[in-house]
Amino acid sequence: MEPRAVDFVRAFFEANNPVAAICHGPWAIIEAGAAKGRNMTSWPSLKTDIVNGGGNWLDQEVVVDRNLVTSRKPDDLPTFNRALVTLFSIARSRPMD
Repeated sequence: MEPRAVDFVRAFFEANNPVAAICHGPWAIIEAGAAKGRNMTSWPSLKTDIVNGGGNWLDQEVVVDRNLVTSRKPDDLPTFNRALVTLFSIARSRPMD
């Protein structure tokens, strides 16, 4: 709910930079208005918030949607880490604007 933090998250989405969130992290994505039209996962208690924010909540270890990777909980960290390293590697190989 910190305006500067929300602006920071929003700027990452506007620049199409990679974003990774686990557990309750998607709340910042919702607050930034970036959940709309996204497939995401999170801690189960955020399902309604994601849906109300225009996103599609999936109960999976990891969900990758364009420049966003999300995961549910610490038990999912190995899969989450592999997905975020892949996402960040792809982003790093893109030509700079």
